[in-house]
Amino acid sequence: MNEKKPATMADVAREAGVALGTVSKVVNGLPVGDVYRQKVEQAIRKLDYQVNTSAKALKSSHTNTVALIVPNTIAPFFALLTHHVNLALDKQNYKMLLCFTEFEHDREQEYIQLVRQNRVDGIIALTYSPQLDIPEGLPFVTIDRYFSASVPCVASDNFGGGRLAAQKLAELGCRHVACLRSGSSLVNEPSKRKDGFVSGCLDLGLEFEMCNLSDNAPLSAFEVFLKRNLLETDYPLDGLFCGTDLMAYQTVKMVRSLGKRVPEDVQIIGYDGMRMFGDKDYICSTIVQPVAEMAETAVKMVLSPDYRGLPQLICLPVRYQPGGTTREPVEETV
Repeated sequence: MNEKKPATMADVAREAGVALGTVSKVVNGLPVGDVYRQKVEQAIRKLDYQVNTSAKALKSSHTNTVALIVPNTIAPFFALLTHHVNLALDKQNYKMLLCFTEFEHDREQEYIQLVRQNRVDGIIALTYSPQLDIPEGLPFVTIDRYFSASVPCVASDNFGGGRLAAQKLAELGCRHVACLRSGSSLVNEPSKRKDGFVSGCLDLGLEFEMCNLSDNAPLSAFEVFLKRNLLETDYPLDGLFCGTDLMAYQTVKMVRSLGKRVPEDVQIIGYDGMRMFGDKDYICSTIVQPVAEMAETAVKMVLSPDYRGLPQLICLPVRYQPGGTTREPVEETV
């Protein structure tokens, strides 16, 4: 049995009764009269014509594909960012090539080389390699990490978010607070959260402690810190700011395991704005990152025709969201 040959652009032109150039314009999104466009689109559907994207890419030097490099999509923030980058690219008729690094530095560099060979039109990356070699001539936008003046970065206002957490804990009656952080030792935008928290506490005269774990340190160090500062002191902590919502979730369990109530005894604020099942209740009281706006901004930047003239760093505003781990004031009803 002979297999049916795929339809060609010439077949579409004959079926539609138009010139081959008209079909080419419709396929490539160029302006043509509505009547001609409708004829071509009808013929494409009838013949099941498939555009040869590889040939188009070779001719135009564009693939309408952008690579997103992230550690994984297990962590809620990475998953939400991936979702919104994909939506933002789809609005621009681009496809996303997703690359997982699992925090392995060598894999980050390997993916950059791989996607260059696949002729992507740009890269959006959330990376942790201290010696990352960023290619010249390919639009490259980072999330949360500043590299250089030639590599644009998009982040939330991490410093402002840390200050906001300190202000909220103070407003809610806390008098002895602490910042708990565990993460990359790299100098990056999220490391400013603790700096903002310290700044806010100093401005408010709020007594504070710090527990900053190094890379890959076990969370048991947090338990030791919490036990000492909740049970073995005459001046126990009554407020905690955690570097991420995931850490806040884990900290809530640790605090309760020590016999303390959340939020009655200890109020806890996280950072990210994560929600149960992606769109349900917030998992804790939190500083909400504008993840959708961060993704849309990164996509606009990586696709910008004036890529070289982009700002070095764009910080987007954050907001506070109650989520059950703080004692919110009850509004009086009239």
